[in-house]
Amino acid sequence: MLSDAQWADLEPLVEVCRPKAKTPPQDLHRTLSAILWRHQNGAKWRAIPEELGPWWRAAQIFIRWSRAGVWERLLHLVQERGVQLGMVFLDGTNVRAHQKAAGAAKKGGSAAERDAREAVGRSRGGYGTKACVIADGQGRAIAFRLAPGQAHELPHAVPLLDQLPGVPKWVVGDRGYTSHVFREHIWNMGARPAIPPQRHEAPVACPDWIYNNRNQVERLWARLKEWRAIATRYEKTAVSFMGVLSLAAALDWLKR
Repeated sequence: MLSDAQWADLEPLVEVCRPKAKTPPQDLHRTLSAILWRHQNGAKWRAIPEELGPWWRAAQIFIRWSRAGVWERLLHLVQERGVQLGMVFLDGTNVRAHQKAAGAAKKGGSAAERDAREAVGRSRGGYGTKACVIADGQGRAIAFRLAPGQAHELPHAVPLLDQLPGVPKWVVGDRGYTSHVFREHIWNMGARPAIPPQRHEAPVACPDWIYNNRNQVERLWARLKEWRAIATRYEKTAVSFMGVLSLAAALDWLKR
């Protein structure tokens, strides 16, 4: 349940982001509390406690607002408090997909194209999703990208950098982002890379005093995965799962 203090911070932001309809949503405080309860606990929509209102209302608003990009706009709005670009961190994590995450509506294309569109694919641990994030110097999420679980993180690095509000001083990533082409891209944009080489590659500059701060993004994933609907993907569509990530990241911004 959102406390009155939390709702006081969140309400004006939601009012800016939400779709404007002739009839505004009823009891939005309680409905958002139901949405948070469902995703933090990884429960079924029907399991939402009665005191948080009708379960179907919470499900409808979450899904409709996910399709409309409301949760991503909310994440961008909280970033107006100030993104720290001294260092930015790139990292990806595998999220195991629950069996209920299968079965999204078929919208054409092959099975492989559908998996790529819905960001579900087979990796070493079974079906899952690769979630990639770029975080600022204080370990707060700026943007996400989703891919099938077997996908590599590197192709998503440049699109994530393109979503920054400015040019960082350092771009920090683990060995998964090792690439001479990617390092060159970072230099060309006016930043400096701190990405260690693979063990079989020639040494490159990667200052320890910068790289050791990468724990910021690891702690970010630890906080986000306290939500059971992020630690395990229950959403059938990539749009809805992106909504969960964006909502959790926005609340993380408000706490820090």
